[in-house]
Amino acid sequence: MNVLLLGATGLTGSHCLPGLLATPEIEQVHTLTRRPLTLQHPKLIAAEADFDHLEASAHHFEVDVVVCCLGTTLRQAGSRDRFYRVDHDYCLEAARIGKARGAKAFLLMSAVGASPSSTVFYNRVKGELERDITALHYPLLSIYHPGLLLGNRQEHRTGEAAMARVMPVLNLGLIGPLSRYRGIESEMVAHAMVNEVRELNLAGLSSAQVEFRHYEDILALAMASP
Repeated sequence: MNVLLLGATGLTGSHCLPGLLATPEIEQVHTLTRRPLTLQHPKLIAAEADFDHLEASAHHFEVDVVVCCLGTTLRQAGSRDRFYRVDHDYCLEAARIGKARGAKAFLLMSAVGASPSSTVFYNRVKGELERDITALHYPLLSIYHPGLLLGNRQEHRTGEAAMARVMPVLNLGLIGPLSRYRGIESEMVAHAMVNEVRELNLAGLSSAQVEFRHYEDILALAMASP
């Protein structure tokens, strides 16, 4: 199969990329990034893209699976409008182009608590994105709902850094239905996404289905062999 990875330079996407490249079932991995990748690999087809004019890169969407790890923060974006543009519009446009170009599966990095009716702006944007991509009726839409993503970020996020320090203790108290709110290593989420791609039966995808991956689901997928 051929795969397109969006967000390859981000926290989770940067872990997904080597995993996808190492997967024997995958013939090619396309990436679209705002800045050039330094990684080189025989399977890798890396291109720079203007995400405000994503249709110009539509030929890179002629794949079987799209893995979307795009995302920013309000601080990075600089405004709510810009945040919405990146976290909603870019991802939705990618999903639309992928569906039009024949992609069978779309794996979306979202967030726990995502809901179009949420009073929290971040969660509402994520929820609206899920709603709008669901309406495209992919044969498979797999939505990942991790809690706080842990790992070494290229940029410093003060609030998230503070939460990351206490999250291992908080996780102990998040049991039962609350376990979905546990912090999780970004590398673990990446392993889960790669394993899900590896295990896909594309020929068996016929009708639209939506799957949600919460904390326990993500751990189970990440631990799947090999």
